[in-house]
Amino acid sequence: MLLAFDTATPLVTVALHDGDPDAPPVVEHVADRPMKHAEQLAPLIERALADAGLVRQDLTAIAVGVGPGPFTGLRVGLVTARTLGFVLEIPVYGACSLDVLAIEAVDTGTVPHGDFAVATDARRKEVYLARYDETGARLDGPVVDKPAALATDAPVVGEGALLYPEAFPRPAGPSAPSAGWLARAIAGERVELLDPEPLYLRRPDAVAGHTPKPVS
Repeated sequence: MLLAFDTATPLVTVALHDGDPDAPPVVEHVADRPMKHAEQLAPLIERALADAGLVRQDLTAIAVGVGPGPFTGLRVGLVTARTLGFVLEIPVYGACSLDVLAIEAVDTGTVPHGDFAVATDARRKEVYLARYDETGARLDGPVVDKPAALATDAPVVGEGALLYPEAFPRPAGPSAPSAGWLARAIAGERVELLDPEPLYLRRPDAVAGHTPKPVS
């Protein structure tokens, strides 16, 4: 059984999947409170396992969204994935969260024929954005910048289009990553399989101070 979760956006999403890329998830849950990654991820995993009648030892692999996303949320998800993988001795596969949104948009037909973009909230009045062809293959990105600098008339999937309609006038669904689609994308190798390392695109707000100069 494949456990998948993504913490790149304000709402944590968790799913269990049987590995059939054409099948829906066995269980999928989304957090009911935003910005509570540390408090909600572990309980959501336990709830998903309980709903499926499984225990952790039934897991055969882990799929995790690596972002791009804010430092704190990504750290919670990636540390959890690596820890579970180590303890259970099972592989951990990472995937770009924007790529998963693109796959879902293509497979569910929410974007018209042709190229499109995926944009998610990067805070600081910026977005993370990548561009895709009609099959969901990434053409370029991801990057982080002001919406005005990345403005496009192409369809845009993700929350970024809803937050900045002046820059992205053609919003399309879905608006947030789904752990169920993450699992399907990983199972079908529809996205690039990455190491479980965070894709920040910019440095975290908290940085170590400079080493003080010696007093002569």
